Amino acid sequence: MLVSLTVGKVDAGVTVLLTPDKRLIEFPSILLPPDISSGSIVDINVARNKTSEAAADAAFRDLQDQIFSAFGASAPQAPILRCRNATQTSVVLEWDPIQLATADLISLALFRNGQKAGNIPKPLSMHTTKISGLAVDTEYTFHLVLRTTAGTFQSQKVAVRTHKMTDLSGITITTGILPAAVKENLAAAVERIGAKLVDGVRIDTTHFVTTEGRGVAWEKANELNIPVVRPEWVDACERGGRILGVTKFYLDAARVGPGYEEQTPVPQRPRTTSAAVPSAEGTPKVSSAQSPQPPQKELPPNPSSNSDDGAAAAAAGYSQVIPSSAAEKEEGGGGADSVSSESEPEDADEDAEEQREAQKVLADERNEKQLASRPKQPTVEDDEDGNSSSSEPEANRKEEDTNGGGSGGKSPGDGASFQDVAL
Repeated sequence: MLVSLTVGKVDAGVTVLLTPDKRLIEFPSILLPPDISSGSIVDINVARNKTSEAAADAAFRDLQDQIFSAFGASAPQAPILRCRNATQTSVVLEWDPIQLATADLISLALFRNGQKAGNIPKPLSMHTTKISGLAVDTEYTFHLVLRTTAGTFQSQKVAVRTHKMTDLSGITITTGILPAAVKENLAAAVERIGAKLVDGVRIDTTHFVTTEGRGVAWEKANELNIPVVRPEWVDACERGGRILGVTKFYLDAARVGPGYEEQTPVPQRPRTTSAAVPSAEGTPKVSSAQSPQPPQKELPPNPSSNSDDGAAAAAAGYSQVIPSSAAEKEEGGGGADSVSSESEPEDADEDAEEQREAQKVLADERNEKQLASRPKQPTVEDDEDGNSSSSEPEANRKEEDTNGGGSGGKSPGDGASFQDVAL
């Protein structure tokens, strides 16, 4: 077909041609004659080249065949899932290596009872997985979903029921270091209960039985958190006819002997302390108390001191007590509560009684003042003659000597002591 076109504008790369109906056509300048200019009229003959079309179509189809033979000869395959082992609370699933052909992997997910349980890590190298924390004697349904760049593929559904507590067939045992006789007995017990004994620590190993915590298999069992128990656990399961807990049969658990009895601590009774309480006659008596007593302050024995000195000491906040050993040494002593004294004249009894009553009143007043102000307790010193003397002010001692100067009683013997007692 011959077409006449008018040259409108000529550029180095593109020339604008005008059709008879005033349409613009951009035409490569290199295909026009070199001497044309604006306003020139060119004739263009247009025809279809069917031979070239057939050659191009043949070349395109050949390229498509090469691509298909290289990348489309095989398609990804759906994974094949099966149950490897089941226990009371766990299930081990396995599948064949996945076939991706020329497609790329996106993900491999595990579904439990129609809900996604999670993605399988490293699906190109891992072909097993373990699901724990299941209910006892319960049926579950599992399947895999493979997603690739060539599409999504789903495996068949596998129904698995967990075992009852009395079903020991799911126990899979790997042995460690055992004596020969123990290993033979263990193999026989495993066969009797219907369990399995496998070589090497695997993903379906439920228990690792050994008597020594060493070796490569023992380290791998600890790495995979597999319970490491003693052979007694298998015997206990056989005797009980059901699976038992492993807490008491861990390799590092303390073994309890047949004669062991738990020792219950016996509560001890509080110790009693003796405190001297003066009597109305001025003779101290020993009393027992549950509560702690103030610290004791001992005075050296003074055989030459009379009963008036003892009354003065009682007025200053002290009490005289004769220990049992000292009391037994006294003539006529009958025990810890006995106090030795010389016989006084009958005419001095009434005067001594009045003086003791006055000393008691004075001692009560003085103790009340001491409890309120809590002054420093006086210290007792020995003079050159061996007599005990108090570091109280001289005026107080004179007052006590004046108030208690009518008695001629003898002081306690050797070993006498004094205690602070609140009257």
